[in-house]
Order: sequence, then C-alpha cells, then structure tokens
Amino acid sequence: MTTTTTERAAAGAADYLDQRTGIGHAVKEFARKTFPDHWSFLLGEIALYSFVVLILSGFFLTMFFVPSMALVTHHGAPNTMDGVLMSEAFSSTLHTSFEVRGGLLMRQIHHWAALLFMAAIVTHMMRVFFTGAFRKPRELNWLVGTLLLILGLGAGFTGYSLPDDVLSGNGLRITDGVVKSIPIIGSYMSYFIFGGEFPGDDIIPRLFTLHILVVPGIILALVGVHLLMVVLHKHTQYPGGGRTDKNVVGFPLFPVYVAKAGGFFFVVFGVIALMGATMAINNVWNYGPFDPSPVSAGAQPDWYMLFLEGSLRLMPGQTEYVIGGFTLSLNILIPAVIIPGLLFTFLFVYPFIEAAVTKDKNEHHVLDRPRNVPVRTGLGVAFLTAFIILALAGSNDLIATHFSLSINSITWAFRILFFVGPWFAFWVTKRICLGLQRKDRELVLHGHETGRIVRFANGEYIEVHRPLDEQERWLRVNYTAHRPLEIEPATDSRGVRRKGYKNERRLARLSRFFYEDRVEPVTPAELAAAHAHGDHDELGSSESHGEITSGTQH
Repeated sequence: MTTTTTERAAAGAADYLDQRTGIGHAVKEFARKTFPDHWSFLLGEIALYSFVVLILSGFFLTMFFVPSMALVTHHGAPNTMDGVLMSEAFSSTLHTSFEVRGGLLMRQIHHWAALLFMAAIVTHMMRVFFTGAFRKPRELNWLVGTLLLILGLGAGFTGYSLPDDVLSGNGLRITDGVVKSIPIIGSYMSYFIFGGEFPGDDIIPRLFTLHILVVPGIILALVGVHLLMVVLHKHTQYPGGGRTDKNVVGFPLFPVYVAKAGGFFFVVFGVIALMGATMAINNVWNYGPFDPSPVSAGAQPDWYMLFLEGSLRLMPGQTEYVIGGFTLSLNILIPAVIIPGLLFTFLFVYPFIEAAVTKDKNEHHVLDRPRNVPVRTGLGVAFLTAFIILALAGSNDLIATHFSLSINSITWAFRILFFVGPWFAFWVTKRICLGLQRKDRELVLHGHETGRIVRFANGEYIEVHRPLDEQERWLRVNYTAHRPLEIEPATDSRGVRRKGYKNERRLARLSRFFYEDRVEPVTPAELAAAHAHGDHDELGSSESHGEITSGTQH
C-alpha cells in the first residue's frame, strides 16, 4: 500500500512538472540518445568529474581561507612557522592544513583534482585532434574546448597563487615581469592588476575572486555549451563495419550509459581521494611565507605551466632595447607572450586551415585513423614535442643537480632541440604514417602472412596468405585520401586576371604540403586484380577448407 502511494505521488509530481515545463519530451529525447562505447571517450568524462571534485573540495576550502594580504603573527602548527610574520592568506592556509579536521586532505584532493583536470583536457583534445573529431560540424565545439583549456590554465594559476608562499609569490613575480614586458601598456597593466607596485595589497583578494567566481562560472557555462553541442550533433565514432556518417552504433543514454557514467564518477573520485590521502603535494610550510629575496632550485610550477617556465629559461637575456623611451624586453616578451600565443593560435585556427585546403563541406561523424592523415598527425606530434621540450627545460636546474650536469650545457641542448625536435618529430611521424598506410594496402591486397610455404607440382614456391575478413578490409579501405587543390589559370578566357587568384594559389601550395605525399586506399578493381591469381587463388580457397591434397609443404 505504501509503495503504491509513493508511486502515485512521484507520478503526480512528474506530471505536474511536465505540464508546466515540457520536461518529459526533453527527457524522452535525451534518454534515447545513442553513445558509442570506446575507452577514449572517457577522457572527457574524467575532465568533467575532476571539475566536479574541484567544485566540492573548493567549497570546503573557501570556508577557512582568508583572502587577505594583511600581515599577522602566526601562532600554531607547524612549530617552524610559530611566531613568524606572514599574510593572513598564508596563515589561514596553515590553519586549514593542521588544525581543521580533514583540511589537509581536502587541500591535497583539490590540488590533485586540478592536475588531473588539466591532464584529462589535454589528452581529450589530443584524441579529438588526431582523429579529426574537430571537422564539420564540430569546429565551434573545438573552439569551446580550446577556451576551456585556457581557462583551466587560468584557474590553476589563480588557485596556485593564493597561499602566498615563497613558491607562488615567485610565480606572481614572474607574472608581473611578463605583464610589464608588453610594449607601451605593460607598466599600466601591472599597476592595475596589483593595485600599485608589486606585490601591492590587492592581488590575493582579486585572485580569490577570479578563482572561486569568475573563472569557474565561465568554465561551467562553456561546459554546458560543450555538452549541448555533443547532444545536438551525432556522437563521433571510430571507423568499422556498419558505422557511417548517418548512424551511431552504441548504447542508449538511459539506462546503460547513465549507469556506466555514474559508476565511473565514483571511480574517478576514489582515485583522486586516494591520491590526496597518500601523496603529499604543495607543502607550503616547507617554503615559508612570500619573501622576494629567496628563490631556490626546484622552484617549478605545476606541470601544465612548465612550458611557460621553460620558454623563459631558454631565452637569452641580452635582448633588451630602448625605443622612443620605452624598454622592449624581448627576453621576456618572446618566450612568455609570443611563443604561447603562437601555440594557442595553432590550436584555434587549425580546423579552419584543414577545411580550406580540402574544400570539404561534408559533415563527418566517423573518425579518422591517425595514419590516414599523415601531415595532421605529424603536426600534432610536433606540437606535443615542442610542449614537452619546453616543460623539460622548465626543470633544467633539477636535471642538472640530479645528473651532475652543467646547467648551461642543458640549456643550450634544449635551445637546439626546441627548433630541431618538432621538425624531426614531424618528419618521423609522417614517414611512419605513410609506412603504415602502405602496410594496410599490402594486407588488403594479399592478406595476412601465415608463414606457410607451399610448392606446386611445377616447382613454384609461394607463401599462403590468409585473406582479411570484411571488418578488417572495411577499416583499411573506407577513408578519403584528399588530393592537392587544383586551381584555374590566372586569367579568364578574355585574358582578364581572375579575382582571388593569389589566395587560391596560396591555398594550393598549402594543400600540396598537406596532401602531396599520400597513399590511396585500395579500389575494388585493384582488389579484384590482386585476387585473380588462378591456381594461387584456388590454393588459398581450398586451404581455408582443409582440401590441399597434393604438393610439398615446408
């Protein structure tokens, strides 16, 4: 009787909401949404769930953190900090870590969740880039994802700077130098950001507002837009038999995907909690309150900001010029503003460049195999190589102390690698992709090697190959090998120069860079010709049925 009453109450409440909001129709449509099943699609979910953990743990920490730079004398744990003059921000961080029950656990969960959040975003974008999931109609969603990456960097930096310890203070000092390196407006921007000369009295409260309100609010809005676009478009899927741009092979959102996603959230939360409980991170009491004088070896930011640190360390210092009374600090402007700007500009514009050089206006819901787009894959690996080299350069002092090497030699090695490494990585990756494509052609035309040698009665020896099944063949032939653009002559039939010819010529040159080296997929005619081997073909067919009765096998 109780169960029936409860069911009626729930049904009545649902009917009430449906009649006034129309939510029933939306839930029905959304629940029938089909999602493909592949482990790489979980990368985006890890980012989302890490952000949820960040929000929950951050809510706890805001109840105890004091965003103030007012100086106080700290009393309490740890003993090394007792009686030390410090800011209220640093003192409240120590209070949270040592005197609030669960405070240190929450701090470490929050920090590990931030690191995992950025790692998941980066690897998710790698998957999207290498498989071509940014193509039409998802170009805007790629831009949203890139903005989320930049906002993640901003959220990490603003949170990392809040404790006001020596390490984060030196990071703010570097930020002040980077802002001041911007020509003409740099000094005014620094004065505005810090509320006066560095460090001022306002930067911690301002960073606190950005960290808990502005940046998370924008991230939440963009996450909503990102997920809405995923729902509006058919979900991408990996190539395979039966998968086309007009369908999605997978499981419905409810109940299958909801159950999986819900369980996976607790897995991610459990892993982050385990890391927070067992792996110490950002022990600010080891550094002490901010003081502009001490900077020790091993002063590195979190991994996702290491590329910026490395870029600054690699730039030679004798590159300052005074022009019209303004100091142009190229030793800071180039590594901290121009190089990151170029890297992020590459991410923003690449989908549109590829669309321009292919003239491809079709929608794409089936993903590319990275080997089938060698230049794109090579550019992605070159980008990652540059990022890794800069990140390693950001730890050149640790490499020097741990391996007893000269820091000057290490710095020069990384300077050379920064220019040579990405080019070499691109060349090697492109050659590997082309080699894998040729291997695929061989497999489609001749099948798998079996290692079995057969001699015919006339003395001829051949190796028996096992033909590919339909799924294997479909995977290796169902792709488009784009060709370089062909343009019309510079002048029309009346000898008048065509408008836009120069732009077309530039696109044609760019398309040759992308698609001049390519391997065409096997055509049905080529496949039929390769299998028309007479006795050889009969041998493969009869062996597959166990009917070989003559000849000598070795």
